[in-house]
Amino acid sequence: MALWVSFTDWNGRGSPFAPGIGFVGADNYRELVGEQGGLTRSDFMTSLRNNFFYVLLVVPLQTAFALFLALVLNQRMLRAVGFFRTAFYFPSVVSSVAISLVFLFLFSGGGVINSMLDAIGVDGPTWFNDSRGLLHLVGDGLGLWNASDPPGALADNGVLGLTWWQWLAGPSVALSVIIMLVIWTTAGTFMLMFLAALQDLPLEVEEAARIDGAGSWGVFRNVTLPHLKPTMLLVTTLGLIGTWQVFDQVYVMTQGGPGKSTLTPAYLSYSYAFDNQKWGIAAAMAFVLFLIIFAMTSLQRFLFRDKDAIATKRAEKRSKRDRARVTAGGAA
Repeated sequence: MALWVSFTDWNGRGSPFAPGIGFVGADNYRELVGEQGGLTRSDFMTSLRNNFFYVLLVVPLQTAFALFLALVLNQRMLRAVGFFRTAFYFPSVVSSVAISLVFLFLFSGGGVINSMLDAIGVDGPTWFNDSRGLLHLVGDGLGLWNASDPPGALADNGVLGLTWWQWLAGPSVALSVIIMLVIWTTAGTFMLMFLAALQDLPLEVEEAARIDGAGSWGVFRNVTLPHLKPTMLLVTTLGLIGTWQVFDQVYVMTQGGPGKSTLTPAYLSYSYAFDNQKWGIAAAMAFVLFLIIFAMTSLQRFLFRDKDAIATKRAEKRSKRDRARVTAGGAA
């Protein structure tokens, strides 16, 4: 039904299959990715830009943090493992809305974070309400460039409705806060996955590597990481899917602000459907997002593929074909 809605101008009232519903074909998709200068296209590309930086930072950082926590808990000499496992996992079982409200309180104008920044002479509320990206802010602060007066080559050219200067802005401070929140709350779940895989690694393999002269780093690189490859694929795939679908933190904390710097495709789709009653465009956004997730997860599976296993299967197939030819030739 959602796919059908994406090809109509349904406004959310009545049945989307009613005779009066207008079929607009690919106009909704064209408005998202093909229409020049349209506000819908600009908002959608801005949301993709924001989500791109969100994925680029969250997925590797939460994966590395989860692996680090799992390695800490897997130490044989560590005491009170049950306590630390519970402490590390606890943020993952708390409601994301509740944690978002806590972070919203911490980073509010009179919150703890801004009070600490004021104590060292930083204007916290102004800083966190700045819609510019961190790359623009840092370069502007260091005097490398003027964020409000970008170079002509970057300001005049671009792709998909945004200039290169806009694509290279980086995440805003508000989006960076959401990134920190998500990494903290999701690392615990992935930590358990890594921990289960680490505990499944036979001790004899590690001991054999150490006897052969491998140090701690050598054991980790040549024994532990290859063993964790399937779990790494699972963790990064789940992380990639989850980060492209981020919604509740944005809905609770920022509603896409300041200046659309935390706008994401999932929140924009919700806004167009429930606030603007443009369900056709909202459904089209959802399906474009689905295609992006499908393409990126497929690419990820290709990059993480087991080349040795593929080569072995191909060799087995060639061997079977050769034996079949020899058998056929002998029969002839």
